[in-house]
Amino acid sequence: MVNSRKQFKRESPDQRQDDLIAATLRLIASGGPEAATVRNIAMEAGVTPGLIRHYFSTKEDLIGAAYERHMTTMRYATYSTREGALPGAVARLAALVTASLTAPVTDPRAMALWAGFIQSVQRDAAMHAIHEKTYFQFRDQLQMFISDAFIELGQPKDQADLRKFAIACNAVLDGLWLEGSALPDTFETGELPAIGLASIGAILGMKLEG
Repeated sequence: MVNSRKQFKRESPDQRQDDLIAATLRLIASGGPEAATVRNIAMEAGVTPGLIRHYFSTKEDLIGAAYERHMTTMRYATYSTREGALPGAVARLAALVTASLTAPVTDPRAMALWAGFIQSVQRDAAMHAIHEKTYFQFRDQLQMFISDAFIELGQPKDQADLRKFAIACNAVLDGLWLEGSALPDTFETGELPAIGLASIGAILGMKLEG
């Protein structure tokens, strides 16, 4: 009989924390929040249940760390086109839109994780704080990209207008991301990014699509 339990292994504290977070994400992605019990997380990470408390005071702290890791990873994937990587601010904004609506950001597993976490946001103050923090990190960076694009076009905007643009554009990205992640086979290759570029371009009054 094959023992499916992962073998315990010696690792650095930082690596152990990463293992616990990764194990939590795998369990939530495959079985929802209810699958992320202390026992299951320990078995998935190859540690004893008692060791989890050494790195996280409560299971809720570990869940919160996993949620922040997931949202931060998605944000980094979206902003994979860093400052200076493309010739021009408009091109960087277009690349941001495209990355937001393309794998690995737009992905069934990513949505399953988000859905597993989001139900806790309104009832748990710590999760709400993480959600607010990661939302503003994304939206503020989107606003910066939009501002740079307008400046490049010789049409600088004030902060009040830029905030409204960022909120509207983020809402378009969120909606298309949900559709594309929930029903990926419904859309042709490149269809969602094309729709996103056209829609956000229309909101901003600038041409983003090629």
